[in-house]
Amino acid sequence: MIEYLQECLKIYSEYENYEPTFSEVMDILSKEYLDRLDLVKLLNVEDEKLIRFMAQKAKRLTEANFGKVILLYAPLYIANYCENGCLYCGFSCLKKYPREKLTFQEMQNEMKKMKDEGLDSIIILTGEDRTNSSFEYIKEACNLALKYFSEVSIEVYPLLEKEYEELSRLGVVGITIYQETYQKEDYEKLHLFGPKKDYEFRLYTPERALNAGFHEACVGPLLGLSNPKKDAYCAILHAEYLMNRFPKAEISISFPRFRDANVGFKPSYIVSDKEYIKFLLVSRIYLPRVGIVISTRERAALRDALMDICITKMSAGSKTTVGGYAVKKEDEHGQFEIDDARSVFEMVNTIAKKGLRAEFTNWVKGVGYELI
Repeated sequence: MIEYLQECLKIYSEYENYEPTFSEVMDILSKEYLDRLDLVKLLNVEDEKLIRFMAQKAKRLTEANFGKVILLYAPLYIANYCENGCLYCGFSCLKKYPREKLTFQEMQNEMKKMKDEGLDSIIILTGEDRTNSSFEYIKEACNLALKYFSEVSIEVYPLLEKEYEELSRLGVVGITIYQETYQKEDYEKLHLFGPKKDYEFRLYTPERALNAGFHEACVGPLLGLSNPKKDAYCAILHAEYLMNRFPKAEISISFPRFRDANVGFKPSYIVSDKEYIKFLLVSRIYLPRVGIVISTRERAALRDALMDICITKMSAGSKTTVGGYAVKKEDEHGQFEIDDARSVFEMVNTIAKKGLRAEFTNWVKGVGYELI
């Protein structure tokens, strides 16, 4: 994977500042299959008229490959202990505040509340701390979640392949892991200490999970930590690499933008709506069958505008505090600020008004992974 990215970045470096002509872009949009040079050129587009043409193609590709369905899910943070010295994160151990973790009874209460709201797909999240959030603790949380939800995924610290195998046998199907930035020099500056400082171990995490039997993986950067266009390029190629290596798996991509986490961190880059939208459109055009996830970091109006163009999966009614569904919590200790606080019910209605159907179960799992 490292060598693959390095090779791909040669093309990016050569054309990083190249602005394609109108006719060049239209020629690219007429193609069925794109190459990496096409990818760089589309990421370099600034003309808003061309971006509208890109949106039209993205919409056609999304409908052709995914129909008019949006899968809804929600995260459940079960602990916020962390050993990492990340400069930008609300869970970083550099931020001093009382930490907490849910008991299994508290988890059950939270899960019941989430299930009552109609959710059937859940992501279990923790900070990165093997002492206070041990593998056995995570495993038991997943086991409990599988009693309530048809699809359980995790977004926890990178695990060993044998640990992913245990979770896969249990019934856990998916992993979300953000590389934060693919630019190693910036990565090392942002992660002062802790297990997360190991860039390569994190980068290879999706492969370990998929090798171990997971069916789904979502990757991406945290936009704003490094050059956003370069990170978007690397993330799209990371997704492509996983799709080629694991053709039976469902690979998704997400581009969360940095949101303030009350740690005093100022990002190096501010990603505009125009640039953010372009990254999503280019992802769909370059990888027609990749899942595209948008979280509640983004404001409601933007999520609504994009859901019938290129999005396949959205979070709804999310909380970024530990728990927060059954027992309300103050948001100041959440991992990041939420910008779309609508309930699951409100999201379902909004999706219907856009001519789409909200789905709560990922039927890829239902038909049997081995049959795909």
